[in-house]
Amino acid sequence: MDTQMKQPKITRDSLMTLETYAKARPDFRKRVIEHKKSRTLSLGDHVTLIFEDELTIRYQIQEMLRIEKIFEEEGILHELESYTPLVPDGSNFKATMMIEYDDPAERKIALAKLIGVEDKVWVQVEGSPKVYAIADEDLERENDEKTSSVHFLRFELSKDMCEALKYGVTLSVGIDHENYKVAISPLPASSRNALVADLS
Repeated sequence: MDTQMKQPKITRDSLMTLETYAKARPDFRKRVIEHKKSRTLSLGDHVTLIFEDELTIRYQIQEMLRIEKIFEEEGILHELESYTPLVPDGSNFKATMMIEYDDPAERKIALAKLIGVEDKVWVQVEGSPKVYAIADEDLERENDEKTSSVHFLRFELSKDMCEALKYGVTLSVGIDHENYKVAISPLPASSRNALVADLS
């Protein structure tokens, strides 16, 4: 299937050893930074979405193995299990959401006002209703007092939405939280095209 060629699976055997990665890292890192440009969206002043794919998650895993100096099988498999669910699987977009405030006091107040914001992030395919994020599926990332500053989002698209995007309609992204409303409508072509490539 062509999807396999487009999105190679991240497997244990496809990861570089720490030694190999140390040599490849400068070029690999440069490639990933460039790749992420069209996949990174600033929604207002304080929220950034990074739409993940096989390359961004492969880089994340290799970096974690490097930083933690993980070379034992069990540790490597744990990192794979943690991160591979963040690779889109053909009918969805997956994103890391970061809520960023430089000042710790301001951040604390903002995160208290933004409880539930992760559930109010949406994508919209032209001519279709908004699709709201399914957030932090296996993680508890907020409490009664505040939300977390990092969330993992999945946007599940219908077959018709996928087909429409491949046909060429526009894509918009935004947040509908009462204390944080913002939209990019439509996305620039470079970002739209990068995301459409995630659909099999």
